[in-house]
Amino acid sequence: MNTPVVARPKPCLVNVKAGRTYFWCSCGRSAKQPFCDGSHKGTGFEPMKFKAAQDDELLFCGCKHTRNGPFCDGAHTNLPGGSPLDDPLSAANRDIPVVTERDGARALLNGTCYVFSSGLAAMETRGSLRYCYMVSAELGALYQTQLLMEVSGEPSPVFSLGSRDVILFIGAGSGSVTISGTALPVKATDGVYIRPSEAIQLSAAAGQTLKVFVLACPLGEISWLDEMPTNFDAQCPERVVAVDPQQRTEMGPRYFQVLVDKRIGSNVITQFIGHIPPSKAAPHRHLYEEAIIVLSGEGYMWTENKKARVTAGDVIFLPRKQLHSLEATSADGIDVVGVICPGDNPSINYYD
Repeated sequence: MNTPVVARPKPCLVNVKAGRTYFWCSCGRSAKQPFCDGSHKGTGFEPMKFKAAQDDELLFCGCKHTRNGPFCDGAHTNLPGGSPLDDPLSAANRDIPVVTERDGARALLNGTCYVFSSGLAAMETRGSLRYCYMVSAELGALYQTQLLMEVSGEPSPVFSLGSRDVILFIGAGSGSVTISGTALPVKATDGVYIRPSEAIQLSAAAGQTLKVFVLACPLGEISWLDEMPTNFDAQCPERVVAVDPQQRTEMGPRYFQVLVDKRIGSNVITQFIGHIPPSKAAPHRHLYEEAIIVLSGEGYMWTENKKARVTAGDVIFLPRKQLHSLEATSADGIDVVGVICPGDNPSINYYD
């Protein structure tokens, strides 16, 4: 037996207890998934021992094809039944109403989930910079703060988000991002990583508007600085990551590319860019908090018993463990950028 049995094409959510030892089934034959019951005897497979350091909720691999045993690494999404779709026209789904009321720029869904339409946002101004908060503690986030910033003409004021990891996504335009005295050229669809305590200044190319999504984790607010410090962390020199189709990861009918993650020093936040073809994913959950920027196309964000229209420029905020499903209705699908925190793998999800 060289290949494990797919016990289930989705992970198992397990509440582990500090100090307790668990034996994860690697062969897929156990009747006590995801744990061993001795059925591996004679197969050449052995259970994997795991001792919990703390009380926690963990996703153990159920498909047995993970490369990060005993935990799920998203391998199930490319196995039969691992990326289930949902019918938006089913009897149950036809009864779910579209949210039309708004709280300012937000269409409120279940829990603290919402769709933020940047075109309806009240922007603040500071020098050449226009900005607004899209995700914050005030709006229900526990881990992240996200702002939309637009600059044209003169460079923006110098600012910092303190001792936090910060990730930028260049939504439109080109120009430069100066990080604690080091200027780096950027263009639309680039991801940029800022180390804790570094300062930021945004500059648009002549005649352009630079549109930037700024995300910090943990929660925080902008601090405006009188001058640019020179504390660029040269131990992490790679800061700008461009889109590269060769780096895509397939995820059933969808795909994504990780832009910024722990490979360049971001151990708390992971940023990815992806594509969703016309379809509706089956409702699922994540153990991380997520914000999704819609770059192109249209569709709906569904939660338990509500849905809201989404279109280019919208940001979807998803609290941890929120049941949800993103549907692409455009003929060409939807392109998105997502950020997850704390987390390092956007392909890990689980189903009730």
